[in-house]
Amino acid sequence: MKPPTPVRLIRKRILIVNAFFDDLRINGPNPNKIPQAMGPVYLAGAFSQDSCEVRIYNEHYSGPLEDAALLGWPDMLLLTGLSVAFDRMLHLTAYARTKNPEVIVVAGGPAIRALSDYSQKYFDYSCLGDIEQIGDVIVDALGRDYLAETMIPRYDLMRHFSALGYIETSRNCNFKCTFCSLTGEGSGYQQYSLENIRQQVCAMDKKHHVVLIDNNFYGNDRSFFLSRLELLAELREQGYFRGWSALVSGDFFARDDNLALARNAGCESLFSGLESFDSELLRQYNKRQNTILPQVDIIRKCRQAGIVFTYGIMLDLSRRRIAEIRSEVDFILTNPEITLPSFFSLTIPLLGTPYFDECAKNGALLPNLRLRDLDGYTITTVPLDPIEEAVSLVRDLPSLKGYRRKALAKGLGYIHHNWRRLSSIQKGIVMTNVLLLCMPRLNNNPTGLRLRSPPRTHIGGREVLDSVYTPAFKVDSKFQSFFNPTMVTDAAGQPTRLLDVVSPVSAVTDILATEVR
Repeated sequence: MKPPTPVRLIRKRILIVNAFFDDLRINGPNPNKIPQAMGPVYLAGAFSQDSCEVRIYNEHYSGPLEDAALLGWPDMLLLTGLSVAFDRMLHLTAYARTKNPEVIVVAGGPAIRALSDYSQKYFDYSCLGDIEQIGDVIVDALGRDYLAETMIPRYDLMRHFSALGYIETSRNCNFKCTFCSLTGEGSGYQQYSLENIRQQVCAMDKKHHVVLIDNNFYGNDRSFFLSRLELLAELREQGYFRGWSALVSGDFFARDDNLALARNAGCESLFSGLESFDSELLRQYNKRQNTILPQVDIIRKCRQAGIVFTYGIMLDLSRRRIAEIRSEVDFILTNPEITLPSFFSLTIPLLGTPYFDECAKNGALLPNLRLRDLDGYTITTVPLDPIEEAVSLVRDLPSLKGYRRKALAKGLGYIHHNWRRLSSIQKGIVMTNVLLLCMPRLNNNPTGLRLRSPPRTHIGGREVLDSVYTPAFKVDSKFQSFFNPTMVTDAAGQPTRLLDVVSPVSAVTDILATEVR
């Protein structure tokens, strides 16, 4: 009796896209921006290489995906992206279903978790969990034969600056800042196993520098923190990389030995979300971990430890006067102890967060807000000062217009005074910060200088929509509505009934009562 003929699997075509809207609304490629999105690289590792052909496309790196042939290619389109990218996911879905009505569309990430019920109208699978949930989707939609035995990131599919690598050693955060999407999602701090971290590093080609993309590398488990430092030091000694960077919360700096331990393990730079030098504002955000030590002391300690400190500054026009904000900018640029921030951004009322709930309850949201407006560079809340003054600040500050000479002098002066202390990658980090602030278009996208920025109002509900809201090619008439913007507030500034985004206001009180561990 002949043995049964083995069934030959039909090779499936998988396209994974990081959906992205350009902050400057130029919607061109941003190949030099650090860090790059790693969701597609991790998700690709869930598909069997024997039975699947996987391609990834990162709109952050390469610009809007409008290639009709590529959009018609996949059997499965997998979409991920930040909350503001939800509309972009709809555009890509309309393109793909026009070209291939049988395509399976899967969507996940912060945008889907924030719009859990609403998203189910548009996608075959709306994933509310972490990236590992894609395994269940693969088994259900394609079959177990299409699932990889081990989920290892597919760095071979990634286009990026080859000297940099990216790994993740933990997930989420142990703090509950009111404006953070992680707080809105309610996910707890999670740890990767040391073996998994080792596998990630070994899956990369050897790199000059590794960026740890953890939401909070320090976390709330000191033994795990120390174990990872030992592992990073070991892998560095074995030649996988020369140095690394990470994001830590403010409590990291409460112990002086943490900086020495990190530096000895190969740390070259640390990013921490200072957000503001105003301690009272930080307490309003429930960001008490940033009030444990004066921020200036933190920056000084990093410099003395031989670690470059980078950070971001948030501007809340609904809680601070413009004069106060400008005074803080002057303080940053003139104080020799303070390094330059990586960016200035408005505080964003992200969907599902306590901050969104507070703004909605207090009538602070502008009318006719669209999800696209929640980008950090568009005014979305009622400012304390006249709107014209707020627009002037928002228009100029992201590129430090009026402050560029001071910023350039400060950045170059820091490199000059610390030349012997700084490694080549540290000098590059400092210089990148200067370019990010003073010449964001040149730094993120050298070709962007040839592209014109659209006329902007910088006011939510009145801002001109990006050109990508006009289909790049003809789509089926039943998908025309996919190019309409998702509305967040109505004409009265109240959250639209269309969205299931406002969590119970009582949750705000619970979160504000959380104590720093």
